[in-house]
Amino acid sequence: MTRVNGSIPDQLVDVLLPDGRRADLTLRDGRIAAIDDHQPGVESISHGANVIRCSGALVLPALVDGHCHLDKTFLGAPWQPHSVAGSLRERIADEKALRTRVGVPVAERATALVNRMVSLGTGHARSHVDIDPEAGLTGLHALLEVRAAVRDRIDIQLVAFPQSGVVTAPGVADLLDAALADGADLIGGLDPAGFDGDVDGQLDVVFGLADRHGAGIDIHLHDGGTLGAGQLRAIADRTRALGLAGKVTVSHAYALGQLDGAELDRTATALAAAGVAIMTNGPAGTMPPVLRLRDHGVRVFAGSDNIRDAWWPYGTADMLERATIIGLQGGLMTDDDLGYAASLITDSAASVLGLTDYGLRPGCRADLVLVAASGIPEAVAAHPQRLWVLHRGRVVAAGAAADRPPAY
Repeated sequence: MTRVNGSIPDQLVDVLLPDGRRADLTLRDGRIAAIDDHQPGVESISHGANVIRCSGALVLPALVDGHCHLDKTFLGAPWQPHSVAGSLRERIADEKALRTRVGVPVAERATALVNRMVSLGTGHARSHVDIDPEAGLTGLHALLEVRAAVRDRIDIQLVAFPQSGVVTAPGVADLLDAALADGADLIGGLDPAGFDGDVDGQLDVVFGLADRHGAGIDIHLHDGGTLGAGQLRAIADRTRALGLAGKVTVSHAYALGQLDGAELDRTATALAAAGVAIMTNGPAGTMPPVLRLRDHGVRVFAGSDNIRDAWWPYGTADMLERATIIGLQGGLMTDDDLGYAASLITDSAASVLGLTDYGLRPGCRADLVLVAASGIPEAVAAHPQRLWVLHRGRVVAAGAAADRPPAY
């Protein structure tokens, strides 16, 4: 029997599945080999098996952070007082200045954040990394090294993010091209109208490079109201024209929370038909109406966004807490609603990130988190203790309460 980080258990005995059944999970070669009903009092453990006795702890597939900024965090560095700036451009300039003074390398700060993510049950993350004329590819190369160093504990996708714009920042298009060639998985964008002032110009670059490299797209869109809605429909049109359904995300999309009924329905219908996903982190702007988008067939998922950086002094990297925040802001109150909130950080997010072997089924990778909760609604509402975290079948984190049965 083991509860030690780095160990590889053969079985998780007496887990609580999300559907309410008690079960024993057999693990083999980093995957779930079998899920059998748990028989209380019946010893069905193979002689010599390495076992974790879970005492009814809730098992979930590893949590997914669909939008973070590993290169921006100040975790691992001394506390940095938040500086209030005005416009988006002023905030970007302020951030660049602060990051030059923080004194701790990107890789060290990013690793500190990754360690926290893993301890809280996140097994998959999509991180944006700044690509601009000043930073060049420095941040990307640092995160590529971090990704390689932590690959046994968490899987990370990287988005080449043009924080300083695309068409208004000389040389950025070439830098984005180089970033995709060097290992970035997706190409990003930033407010084609509000920041670059050229919707077609920015989208030409972003979609052109995605098409050339076979990469996904994840565009930050803060522009509100009808200005933002028009860009959402333009993105949907290009996605459909290039056959990129399932490979395009718009992050934040605050405009969706500001539209009247007809305009919202029109935009949501376009997004659903094109297969464009929407990422929300909840705060810092009007949140997309997640339940209404779901009813239209739009895939919605969640990310933590900024964690203790120049943009936002808050953030814990706890995706169950993030589901709570979204649930509170979105009015998700029933058990069914809380289940939907949980999907934003598990199944829905995994689908958007293209994780094909994700879940709680035989054959899926054993990327798992066990929590002290009586079911998914409580896990979202209380974001409880993480007891064990497994990545590819290996224990990568164990909570202080792991040796004690959960108390409900």
